[in-house]
Amino acid sequence: MKKNSVSLLFGLISMALLGQDNRPISIYHLTDNFYVYTTYKNLNGHDFPSNSMYLVTDEGTVMFDTPWDTTQLQPLLDSIWVKHHSKVIMAIATHYHNDRTAGLGFLQQQGIKTYSSKMTYDLCHLNGEQQAGFYFEQDTIFKVGDYLLETYYAGEGHSPDNIVIWFANAKILYGGCLVKSIENNNLGNVVNANIKAWTTTIRKLIRRYSTAHFVVPGHFGWADTKALRHTLRLLRQYRKVNGG
Repeated sequence: MKKNSVSLLFGLISMALLGQDNRPISIYHLTDNFYVYTTYKNLNGHDFPSNSMYLVTDEGTVMFDTPWDTTQLQPLLDSIWVKHHSKVIMAIATHYHNDRTAGLGFLQQQGIKTYSSKMTYDLCHLNGEQQAGFYFEQDTIFKVGDYLLETYYAGEGHSPDNIVIWFANAKILYGGCLVKSIENNNLGNVVNANIKAWTTTIRKLIRRYSTAHFVVPGHFGWADTKALRHTLRLLRQYRKVNGG
């Protein structure tokens, strides 16, 4: 994995926005104009990483999911401006949990268009999470500048509504929390998971995106494309121990 970590320019960013107990945002160049950004939230005394992405286009920057810790939102927007001289114009959330949606309200206040699936939109309402300003009711292709972004719902898994985003030209699959990193040794949070359906969903992704050069999970590393098959192994392991 190519890691060109971008240090935030703290002299330009209020330390109050970062939060004293939080690690700063890490930004990594993936390929072309695609970047993975990792933000952290303190869970049980440990900094837990959450991956999201952004894409810089000639029309502006598109974010995929938002930071878990909302104090990291303004530093992220500032960093994108300093590094790319580009304003964020759009964001897409991949499911309703707050590690994907916590910043949607803040982005809307900045005049940034936010999107999710209709299922995610409704689940956000039911669960008291931030809702996107707009929703789509079926798999959708967005065109921003010269880039096409394809949303795809393969079925339930980590959550009822989890979608992935595919960038065909760059062959990047942004899997979000539906996909587990090869660094994970368990499925993590399964409170809203459908374990049986998750297996079928991942198999669909393996068939559909067999040419992927990058597979980015919602948490931990994205060193290679084995994350999809690793997720299957974790699901088999879970069923062996817990049944279902």
